[in-house]
Amino acid sequence: MEIKDNTFARQFETVVPEGLLSVEYSFQEKKIFLTKINTPENFENQPVIDTLLKNIMELSIEKKFRVVPIHPKIAAFFKKNPKYKDLLPPGIRI
Repeated sequence: MEIKDNTFARQFETVVPEGLLSVEYSFQEKKIFLTKINTPENFENQPVIDTLLKNIMELSIEKKFRVVPIHPKIAAFFKKNPKYKDLLPPGIRI
């Protein structure tokens, strides 16, 4: 999966057969706030969304960012993937 960091639109993007899949973000003090998941119309492929989120988590590990999940589906991703819970800032529990 090829992921583009569109800094102008503040989102990570990948192209799927149905269209553009993206995760919006904002930065603040070495923290990345994942605010929204944008999917093509009628897109229900959760494994592809999970793969995109895993790639974003790996990028966050590389850049030493803490991750703040704002969107409920992203919080659910952390519940399903406890190995990434170390990326959460202190005081945030999911």
